[in-house]
Amino acid sequence: MLEREVEAHLCKRVRELGGEVRKVVWVGRHSAPDRIAMLPALTIWVELKRPGAKANPAQLREHERMRSFGQNVVVIDSIEAVEDLLA
Repeated sequence: MLEREVEAHLCKRVRELGGEVRKVVWVGRHSAPDRIAMLPALTIWVELKRPGAKANPAQLREHERMRSFGQNVVVIDSIEAVEDLLA
């Protein structure tokens, strides 16, 4: 399975729940999450990975920095992880 297949499933499921997923392009900020899932009353920053892949140390530091500001940040690497997130 490829990262784009996980992304397609995430987008489909979020749309089914009345939300949207947008790709985020960061200017001057490396290692930040590449997608934002917007649902009614809930916003989640999503780092997509191919199955079994992990976020690198720089990404993990950036995710923790964002969490320190109260942001919801997740790393998703499978269809099951998408389902767990949206359950």
